[in-house]
Amino acid sequence: MKPSLAFACFLFFVTLFPFTVFSLSSEQPAVLCHSDERLALMQLKDSFIIDKQALANGSCAYPKVDSWDSQSLDCCSWDGIECDQNTGLVIGLDISSSCLYGSINSTSTLFRLVHLQKLNLAKNHFNYSVIPYALGNLSMLTNLNLSSSEFSGQIPLEISNLHRLSSLDLSYVDLASPIPSVLANLSSLTSLNLDSCGLQGMFPLAIFQLPKLETIWLERNSDLKGYLPEFNFSTKLKELAFFTGSVPSTLGNLPNLKFLNLGYNSFTGELPSINAKTFYLYIISLSIYLKLKVLLNCYFTGSVPPTLGNLTKLYWLDLQINYFTGVIPSELTNLTQLTFLNLKGNMLQGSVPSSISRLEKLNSFDCDDNRLGGLLEMDAFLELKDLQCLFLSLNDFTLVSRNDSNATRPQAQLVNIGLRYCHLREFPYFLRHQHGLQLLDLSSNNIQGKIPQWMSKVSVETLLFLDLSNNSLTGFDEFPLVLPWSKLIYLKLDSNILRGSLPVPPLSTVFYSVSNNSLNGEIPEQLCNLSSLSILDFSYNNISGGIPVCLSNFSKSLLVLKVRSNQLDGPIPSGWATGNRLKMIDLSKNKLQEKIPKSLMECKLLEYLDLGNNQIRDAFPSWLGSLPELNILILSSNAFYGRIENPKLNLIVFPKLQIIDLSHNRFNGTLPWGYFERWISMSSLDGKNSPTPKYMGESFDMRLNVIQVPRDYDYSMTITNKGMEMKYPKIIRTLVAIDFSGNRFDGEIPESIGKLKELRLLNFSNNNLVGGIPVAIGKLIILEALDLSQNKLEGRIPKELGTQLTFLAFLNVSYNRLTGFIPRGTQLQSFQSNSFDGNPGLCGKPLLKECSNNARGLPLPSSTSSEEFGLDWKVVLLGYGCGFLFGAVIGHIVIKRKPDWFAKTFSKFPTRRR
Repeated sequence: MKPSLAFACFLFFVTLFPFTVFSLSSEQPAVLCHSDERLALMQLKDSFIIDKQALANGSCAYPKVDSWDSQSLDCCSWDGIECDQNTGLVIGLDISSSCLYGSINSTSTLFRLVHLQKLNLAKNHFNYSVIPYALGNLSMLTNLNLSSSEFSGQIPLEISNLHRLSSLDLSYVDLASPIPSVLANLSSLTSLNLDSCGLQGMFPLAIFQLPKLETIWLERNSDLKGYLPEFNFSTKLKELAFFTGSVPSTLGNLPNLKFLNLGYNSFTGELPSINAKTFYLYIISLSIYLKLKVLLNCYFTGSVPPTLGNLTKLYWLDLQINYFTGVIPSELTNLTQLTFLNLKGNMLQGSVPSSISRLEKLNSFDCDDNRLGGLLEMDAFLELKDLQCLFLSLNDFTLVSRNDSNATRPQAQLVNIGLRYCHLREFPYFLRHQHGLQLLDLSSNNIQGKIPQWMSKVSVETLLFLDLSNNSLTGFDEFPLVLPWSKLIYLKLDSNILRGSLPVPPLSTVFYSVSNNSLNGEIPEQLCNLSSLSILDFSYNNISGGIPVCLSNFSKSLLVLKVRSNQLDGPIPSGWATGNRLKMIDLSKNKLQEKIPKSLMECKLLEYLDLGNNQIRDAFPSWLGSLPELNILILSSNAFYGRIENPKLNLIVFPKLQIIDLSHNRFNGTLPWGYFERWISMSSLDGKNSPTPKYMGESFDMRLNVIQVPRDYDYSMTITNKGMEMKYPKIIRTLVAIDFSGNRFDGEIPESIGKLKELRLLNFSNNNLVGGIPVAIGKLIILEALDLSQNKLEGRIPKELGTQLTFLAFLNVSYNRLTGFIPRGTQLQSFQSNSFDGNPGLCGKPLLKECSNNARGLPLPSSTSSEEFGLDWKVVLLGYGCGFLFGAVIGHIVIKRKPDWFAKTFSKFPTRRR
């Protein structure tokens, strides 16, 4: 063939097959992608931005689209692209975890890729776009994954056009709508994942009839209703995670079932017996969802079915947080393949079967928080060579541990041990041989004396978490100055009787609490080397001397500094550093002097400041009003003095302040009405209608090995009134309180107090206030405690206090100059008489003085003096309709006031369980 003819033939083939590259070799010719699909992909890339910060869940791996280059002709070689080897058509697109941010709709060039069979857009941020209806045009799709991609809206009906779809994953997409019944038309569907989608309405049971369905996940959809149907032997389900109702007895008719998860749901009733011949479970989880520490109100009941012991292939069994009763079936020890067994949070009784040692593959055993008892021999667990996690806390065991120093038998090398509340009187001997511990919880036992010297050699290079609180420990036996566990993160030694100087934890420590002991001496300078520390609490000890300057700036990680109730003196450190992360500073009940340092203004994240019960002499620190996050300010029982000047016009001051206590100082002048008009959070609270109580404080999730150890550090507070301390172990976020009592304020109570509509506690007692009780107080409709006693107030009690303050549980207006009748036909007449004592001009119930018939309703003069009435000071917890457990009361109270209310309030205290 002539060269010109050969070249012409070559051009003919190139024109006919423009995307085929010919090779003289014998290898399969390479295929380039189609130019229109390459263009569509480039336009898709350009419609997004790469934003690694947009994904708060940390799911951004790397942006695959960065490899997409318009200069490259072969899009089949780009990351995340799969092409048909014969046609060059794009059949797969996986751009999951690619840090994409932007909207996507049905006009996107994505939907020009009509030959797609697999589409994975998971773990990106599509800016809450509605799921595009154009997905229904991709009729070749077999796999569709949109999980955790910040889509929203309903599942489009057009998705029912995807007759080849085998796998559909919309988990963690904000659907907030019912499941369309057309999903039952997806006859090829084998896997459906709608976990955590905010689904509503009834689940279409026809979906269970899909002929090929093997896996279905519907967990964590609290507004979704439905139930498990009766199953027949033809059902192909292998994995099942559902939501409500009772568990049908026909669950055993699923011969292929390998995974069953009924957790995070509202199942009720008893578990059915299980026929092992048709039911081969490899994992079963029946735990119930805990949300915001409030349990759902439906649980599994009855006993643990002994027939679970027939599932000989079972390797994971999780029955935690239900209402199972009875004993632990000994049949469970037949599950010789079991690696994980969790019975936590039930009402199981009896003992742990001694045959537990038969579970030779067991890696984790947890029976925390049950009613188990009897003798429990540790040796049964130590013989399990693979055991790493052992949790026996909050039961009634008497733990027996062999004290054989000559024992040569190998022991299980545990990683996590929880023996809280196990009636221990000494450190278990078996700990001597544990070299790889990460978590050790021996809190709330009766361990006495010194921490033995041999404990300083236990797992020194691995221990992360150590809790020895609530024992009777007196100190450390021959320990080094700095505690030896080099990787320790969490150390809790609270509520012992530790003596001597403050122990110094290792440099790795993040959480260190040693409150409620008998430690003395000065604060060791070595504490200032702990640059990773977030929580430092050595309150309620006898530590003396000054606070080292370094303690105010030693750690950019420090969130909580709590040294309450010691013998510290001298000035407050002045070196508070810029950029610190402090949220709580509690220096109260010491002997600190001088003024408040203005460097505290650098604590821009500060939420809680308590300097009460010291010897501070200063004017009101109005400059603290610039702190944008300050919720709680306590300056009580010091020597603050002078007038509190009103803030300048249009100045935002204390924008988030909810609790202020200036009681028992030397402030004078009129009440600062200008602040009352500017305290925004006291006028309107966000989230006040939350169905579950939220508390002020920090929450830490410490993940140690395979377990998660949640530890909350709640803010606590003590308000002092006339020598009585009212302690809040937790501070509910809806508590709003003002205490200006025990000062020298004069003038009238300003009408602007009525703007603070979120107030629950108001105390202006023991001042020199004059004028009448303002009607505006009646606008504080959720007020629970009002104390205006020991002033010079005059005139009548406004009837609005009785008709509008329907939550008022405590009132004290005694020892003023009030006159007239106590408003009739209101709840004020149900208070005890000592709420009104010392007002000779008052009459009517509950006082014994009847009102005369003159126009003013004034009573006859009384000779009764205040000395005839003993002030019976009590402290109670106030309750209201939304479940407010931690209120406060100011003044004197007689419990006879509302006996039913008092009993009901105190009955709300949680028990040890749950």
